[in-house]
Amino acid sequence: MININLEGKTALITGGTGQLGRVICETFAKAGADIIINYNSNEEKAIHMEEELKKYGVSTYRIQADVTKKDAVDHMKECIERDFHMPDIIVNNAVIQYIWKTVLDQDIDDYYSQYDSCVMQTVYMTKAFIPHMIENKWGRVLVTNTECAAMAEAGQSAYVAGKRGLDGVVRCLAREVGEYGITVNQVAPGWTISENDRKNGTEVQPDYDKTVPLGHRGRDQDIANMFVFLASDMAAFTTGSYISVSGGRVMPAI
Repeated sequence: MININLEGKTALITGGTGQLGRVICETFAKAGADIIINYNSNEEKAIHMEEELKKYGVSTYRIQADVTKKDAVDHMKECIERDFHMPDIIVNNAVIQYIWKTVLDQDIDDYYSQYDSCVMQTVYMTKAFIPHMIENKWGRVLVTNTECAAMAEAGQSAYVAGKRGLDGVVRCLAREVGEYGITVNQVAPGWTISENDRKNGTEVQPDYDKTVPLGHRGRDQDIANMFVFLASDMAAFTTGSYISVSGGRVMPAI
């Protein structure tokens, strides 16, 4: 029997208290990894999550940081290094949310915020945490991209621009750190069913669902499963990949 076992590894998840982030944290904990929960403002949720994750027998640590700011990421690294242990796995999952509009109507600041939360988050996290991975000759860098980066539909320009910029950074990074046993991969969800959908009864979206070959939206657990797989030794020879988890709505071509 093949099992994913991440015991002895530590995973740092940015945006860890968000709808998807919570499920990613829990799934890594179920695989045996110690968890660092990064959050920006929801400390109450982070405290609750820490207690919930401990039932899986893992160590946890929560840390506030705005990952769009270099000083905040550097401070987070210093706190983790001093008070916990450095991550072997980073999941750059945090993103700034905003209302989608046409290019003509989108606020200019939205383009900057998307660049900061997609591109610069990954640059700051790389500079802070990859040197430790290089020393250990092992590491996993995982980022949340999106099907939108491939679809580039109307009203998504700021989001798509940020995520396409992210794609470029991580592809270059994969080539730069591969010799140290570090893999770098992107998980690209479709429109995902989250806790809020289950509470509000909005899981079924007929207009969207009919565009998905599998006929329905993916679950947050489907996305988290892919992250854990890519962090495991089962994916040790996979790097530089943009992996669509969209039920076939996006099929990257060769």
